[in-house]
Amino acid sequence: MSLFPKSIGTRICIIRHGETDWNVEKRIQGHTDVPLNETGRAQALAMAFNAAHQRFAAIYSSDLVRAVETAQALAQREDQEVKLLPQLRERHYGLFQGITAAQGAALHPAAYAHYVARDPGYDFETGESLRRFTERVADGIDWLVRHHSGQTIAAVSHSGVLDVVYRRATGRPLHTPRDFVIPNCALNWFHFDGQGWHLEAWADRHHLHEVLTESPE
Repeated sequence: MSLFPKSIGTRICIIRHGETDWNVEKRIQGHTDVPLNETGRAQALAMAFNAAHQRFAAIYSSDLVRAVETAQALAQREDQEVKLLPQLRERHYGLFQGITAAQGAALHPAAYAHYVARDPGYDFETGESLRRFTERVADGIDWLVRHHSGQTIAAVSHSGVLDVVYRRATGRPLHTPRDFVIPNCALNWFHFDGQGWHLEAWADRHHLHEVLTESPE
């Protein structure tokens, strides 16, 4: 399905979940349900109360706990409920879930070569190919646009989902290396105007300055 349904004037703020311990350890999470750590919860609160000064018609989230916890901080500020949308879940990384990329290179060198090359058809044996993952994300975004034409909504998701949407909005191929950052709890704004997706603002994280620089205690 196309990522560009025929609808007018939908704005979506897509927010990556807050930090988890696995983020710190650089472990590949995928579908593993890892909760936010203390920093992640602080990031979510900073995002909700100090940065997102926009009224949202609805707040959606991936069904993984790290995204739901982040979305709940925003939903409480908006006095709304979080609506779960499984299509916003992170990619399933199969045999790479729970290990670091360096461990993947040592344990599964052939799989790691596919991973580095961003092979669109490779599924990590028990996971999800980049091509299939992209189709799933496209279906989810299409659904949001169809159901919220003319509205501004928020969606909390994952770095892989944001990678897909960013590339679609900027015309970048899936197989090229990622040369853009996707910070935890940053605000990323997209707009659909009836012709296609447009990137309005990327990786706005000014609200996280104190959270990121305070003493670890």
